[in-house]
Amino acid sequence: MSTKDYLEKDYYKTLGVPKTAKAADIKKAYRDLARKYHPDANKGNADAEERFKEITEAYNVLSDEKQRKEYDEARSLFGGGFRVPTGNRTGAGGGFGGFDLGDLFGGSGESGDRLGDVLGGIFRGRGPQSRARRGADVETETTLSFGDSIDGATVSLRLTGEGPCPVCHGTGAKAGTVPKVCPDCQGTGQQSRNLGGFGLSEPCKTCRGRGLVVDDPCASCGGSGRAMSSRTIQARIPAGVADGQRIRIAGKGAPGEHGGKAGDLYVRVHVTPHGVFGRTGDNLTVSVPVTISELALGAEIKVPTHRGPAVTVRIPPGTPNGRVFRVPGRGARRKDGTLGDLLATVEVDVPQNLSSKARSALEDLRIATSGHDPREELLRRARQD
Repeated sequence: MSTKDYLEKDYYKTLGVPKTAKAADIKKAYRDLARKYHPDANKGNADAEERFKEITEAYNVLSDEKQRKEYDEARSLFGGGFRVPTGNRTGAGGGFGGFDLGDLFGGSGESGDRLGDVLGGIFRGRGPQSRARRGADVETETTLSFGDSIDGATVSLRLTGEGPCPVCHGTGAKAGTVPKVCPDCQGTGQQSRNLGGFGLSEPCKTCRGRGLVVDDPCASCGGSGRAMSSRTIQARIPAGVADGQRIRIAGKGAPGEHGGKAGDLYVRVHVTPHGVFGRTGDNLTVSVPVTISELALGAEIKVPTHRGPAVTVRIPPGTPNGRVFRVPGRGARRKDGTLGDLLATVEVDVPQNLSSKARSALEDLRIATSGHDPREELLRRARQD
């Protein structure tokens, strides 16, 4: 990213966030906008694709702490209304404090580009193209079944972003040709400029700091070597992942520049609900229907486990409705490799249709227990202040 872009583009406005926005707010704004303007959701819409590129460019700068600091410093130094000087010296916008910076750097129509490169060298210590740069982090989303979230799964993720041009493979040269070493800087990408009292190292004007020149540029990328592309990767989602959890996959983000490492991929996981099991932390939950006689007299019941055989749970006589029984080691996998528990809640299943024999037995039970009012204590406490 050149300093000219830093001065002319308002990345905060592009993402719709204030200059004081925190990193989390920037990421959220980027995710919302990227989802809206993603090429997959706007097939054939050139405006949406261009908007997606602008959003990605802004996020790449503002999400990197160092780049964001450089960007803020550059815009603070020259002000948000700065315009890169051109060959026209009559307009006030081309100068700075009554002094035309175009005079300092040659005054041609390319002075703005040279100025951006020079300032990039000042802020970064050397030409912007000569230093390896880590690729941007990338965020995406995937949806897992409840079972795969518990046991782990390998998923296919389709990622779209800027990377090496697939036609020229990042060289910027037309197929069948190769870039050549810049004759002016001998491949260093730097030139020294004598300003009288001091010397200034600036990116080479011929190759713009790349150290290479392209005589016949690639028609697809216009010689930049960069293009929007899509790729599909296989990612392993670990066992025990929870709904809404964010998984980091190192080195699977955007490719680096000039030998820099690739960024990281962050995957937001969504989990579809299960028809039987739920989850609380690292524990799984299940509701088990029982009869009133099983609670009153005690019983041994079968309780289902996730993707495993049922286990037997003993219910003591006089167990209240809604009691929770813990089955150790039948929950989700924790980060340390251990397993959570299965929490089984017993709930009375009231039969809707009774046979005459069952109705008679319940009438006998009601008569036998008529001396006990289960609501007596509740009503007594309700009368107290």
